[in-house]
Amino acid sequence: MSTPLWNSAEAVAATGGTTPCDWTATGVSIDTRTLKPGDLFVALKAARDGHDFVKQALDSGAAAALVSHVPEGVDDSAPLLIVKDVQAGLEALGEAARARTRARIVAVTGSVGKTSTKEMLRTVLGAQGRVHAAEKSYNNHWGVPLTLARMPRDVDFAVIEIGMNHPGEIAPLARLTRPHVALVTIVAPAHLAAFDSVEGIAREKAAIFDGLEPYGTAIFNGDLPISPILREKADAGRRFAVSFGEKACNQYRLYRVTVRDACTVAVGRAGVETRLFKVLAPGRHFAVNAMGALAVADALGLDPALAVMALGQWQPGAGRGQREKIALDPVDGRISVDLIDDAYNANPASLAAALEVLAAAEPRNGIGRVSRGRRIAYLGDMKELGRSEVALHRVIAQNPALDRIDVVHCIGPLMQHLWRDLPTEKRGHWTETADKMAERVGRDLDAGDVVLAKGSLSMGVGRVVDAIRKLRQSTPDLEG
Repeated sequence: MSTPLWNSAEAVAATGGTTPCDWTATGVSIDTRTLKPGDLFVALKAARDGHDFVKQALDSGAAAALVSHVPEGVDDSAPLLIVKDVQAGLEALGEAARARTRARIVAVTGSVGKTSTKEMLRTVLGAQGRVHAAEKSYNNHWGVPLTLARMPRDVDFAVIEIGMNHPGEIAPLARLTRPHVALVTIVAPAHLAAFDSVEGIAREKAAIFDGLEPYGTAIFNGDLPISPILREKADAGRRFAVSFGEKACNQYRLYRVTVRDACTVAVGRAGVETRLFKVLAPGRHFAVNAMGALAVADALGLDPALAVMALGQWQPGAGRGQREKIALDPVDGRISVDLIDDAYNANPASLAAALEVLAAAEPRNGIGRVSRGRRIAYLGDMKELGRSEVALHRVIAQNPALDRIDVVHCIGPLMQHLWRDLPTEKRGHWTETADKMAERVGRDLDAGDVVLAKGSLSMGVGRVVDAIRKLRQSTPDLEG
């Protein structure tokens, strides 16, 4: 039986709401499609009003529902937690969960790498205690309180990802989270449609330090043009400031990186101590963020040797640089394509990092229709870049990683500007949609190729990834 997470008395005390009966919830859900029996269903208003799904949630075994009124078709005696405002009620549950825990809390933000770093920290901290973190990128005004409200009572650590699309979003979420350690990964051109400059983005990201507990630790990337903005905020108040990166000024300095075909090996310095580590993913940016993760572990007083060993087990998740082999022949394992699935999101900094990974990858020769294996990229539009969006797409053609990339296929009206600027020999296909590009992958790819898929989520580049995966041939059952 699942451990109780909330009972009706605790939930009423936290939210100031009312309920007609006693109940106990073992989880919290905002979606009837993923709801589990025993969950407290939260009827948020988003694209649709969650009150329309309360009856379905209760019929599916929800322990209770957090609502602002009795929904149509639901009896007054049903297990309802009635509050003035559902969003505020969810935030109150998150605040109460944070208040009752003894866990050490880490908050993570950044334009690039916050989700992968959150997952690194899940792995690193999980080697030395029980960790709570969101399974997905629940990092907005409802995602952060939901993650807190779902936090079990007896965890040792929690890792909370905090994101933003507009000014003023991060500080209230950081104050709700009250982290002991807060980490900023990279600040880069992203969400420029809502900000005047990268400096404005940096000030918003640095607001995560406003929520730190007294004498907490503010950790930030010290390699960036805007790092002084992060440092100024990190130094303010009763907190410890720690920088990481590749420059000599950083307390946690990465000074040697070897990007291999399937992993990255790095040497860094933490104060006066040398740290040799690896991650199971190619990419200098992963090594840089790993230094930040090691700084978090040290700030929490954890065993550094166990932290390094745990890092060696981490690899990125689907859509965030995950590497997989797509077998094109059911018998001969050599007849395959290597896929780098980085299709979840994109901005100029993350795209540059992904192109560097592709450029370092090693295709295999002499096994396909084309005698030489190729490095191939499928790139979709980068969104929310404001007035500079065209220039930021065109400048990709000057990225030095393209020297080692053979073909670039482009998806979307913004990427068409890159496509036109590419050298003729590297210019692949341009299509307006990912669906059109997905129709071509069987003709475009060959055994031995290494393929990168990258683009903003709304471009649907994941459909190109799905099409590549459908090229996979199952291994036959040779027994019997």
